[in-house]
Amino acid sequence: MNQTIAITPKWQIHIPVRFRQALNLTTPGLVEIKLVRKEMVLKPKTSPVLKLAGKYRHLKPVKKINIERIRDYIDYSSLSSPIA
Repeated sequence: MNQTIAITPKWQIHIPVRFRQALNLTTPGLVEIKLVRKEMVLKPKTSPVLKLAGKYRHLKPVKKINIERIRDYIDYSSLSSPIA
């Protein structure tokens, strides 16, 4: 897949849609750039935080909460009593 693109006066480039789709780039982010035999190679770089997504999910089960009954889940015993 080849395509000619322009470099702006601020040294920016636009990654064409078909390249973004092929690389599964859905949101703006970081890329790693390398110089290989006088050619630039751009590689998507994932965030270290995103790599951890779901890693510790098995440690604590997620309790489903019914938003319509949220007051039933609040522990009011730790709250101070109102001043009369």
